[in-house]
Amino acid sequence: MRLYVEPMDAIVVDVDDDGRVRLENEDWRRPSLQERRAIIYAATQAIEELTEAVERLERGGFPQPPRG
Repeated sequence: MRLYVEPMDAIVVDVDDDGRVRLENEDWRRPSLQERRAIIYAATQAIEELTEAVERLERGGFPQPPRG
C-alpha cells in the first residue's frame, strides 16, 4: 500500500492489526489522534476515487472486434 497523507506530508506503507502505521522510510509507530484522522480521511478519499475509476472503466465496456 502507498497512501499519501497530505496534512502529514507522508506516505503510509502499512497498517497493522493494532492500529500502528509504518510510514515510508520509518519504523512502526502508533499515530496521534490527528494523524489517525488524517490517514482515515486520505484513505476514504482514495477509496472513493478508485471506486469511481473502476465504475467508469466497467461502464466503458470492451472494444468490439471488427466485423467482416
